[in-house]
Amino acid sequence: MTERQIRLFGDPVLRSRTDAVIAEPGDPRIAALAADLVDTVTPPGRAGVAANQIGVGLRAFSYNIDGDIGYVINPVLEVSGEPELVDEGCLSVPGFYFPRMRHPWAKVTGVDVDGNPVEVSGEGLMAQALQHECDHLDGRLYIEGLEPETKREAMRAIRQAPWFQQ
Repeated sequence: MTERQIRLFGDPVLRSRTDAVIAEPGDPRIAALAADLVDTVTPPGRAGVAANQIGVGLRAFSYNIDGDIGYVINPVLEVSGEPELVDEGCLSVPGFYFPRMRHPWAKVTGVDVDGNPVEVSGEGLMAQALQHECDHLDGRLYIEGLEPETKREAMRAIRQAPWFQQ
């Protein structure tokens, strides 16, 4: 379908909890959303895109980890393991990476556009991406999970970014 523009930090849609997708299997609007999410996550350097990052307040996201590309509608997240410090960035906060805690393993279950069950799980970058995208769907940006001093530094840097608008 279409690669969509990513909404940037400061856009209210990024702070809003998304709504569950309630649609008949095969709904063309949801199929178009899934296709747009996949098209938007496909360019190099992108690990995931949540629907609200493209301005849609529905619970769906796409992922692109080591060539494994897909999407999940109405994901439910499960994590395990002791959280570890990892460097993390976000398309909605471009150009920045900050250390934050993430669980080393994650799994999401949900459905595809036809209502078929979908399960995606993994360690490392996949685990991090699944947690990151589910946070987006709950209206949380990754910088909210930073340690207080790191968050202060991050916010100072973000406010000075050329893309930041007040």
